[in-house]
Amino acid sequence: MIFDQSIGHLFVTRVAGNIATSELIASLEYGVAVLGTRAIMVLGHANCGAVKASIEAKAVPGQISALYPYIRPAVDQAGPNLEATIKANAKIQAALLRQSSPVLAEHIKQNQLKIVAGYYDLVSGKVTLLD
Repeated sequence: MIFDQSIGHLFVTRVAGNIATSELIASLEYGVAVLGTRAIMVLGHANCGAVKASIEAKAVPGQISALYPYIRPAVDQAGPNLEATIKANAKIQAALLRQSSPVLAEHIKQNQLKIVAGYYDLVSGKVTLLD
């Protein structure tokens, strides 16, 4: 439990690497437009395996490498430092959410929604806002 909330108080979508795919955006649009979600946090976490794999860019089994193109802008921005790249990725994906959805953008414009990036330190349990 990170935000001291019980089941039903948070609308949670999860995907490796916190990437803003069309399916994830559609789910968030539903949360905002139908359920009344007022805040979205893209939450990167320490030692993220998807970001680490994207930095290394090695051949991997299955479809894991399909994540790489979404995370690569953060790698290009922050370099091989894992923590810096995780934080850059959270910021980039939050910006993509703000820009890529007319539903989310309209709610932001009407001051009905905020989209922020955060970083979760697994050891301390602390969440830090990045925006």
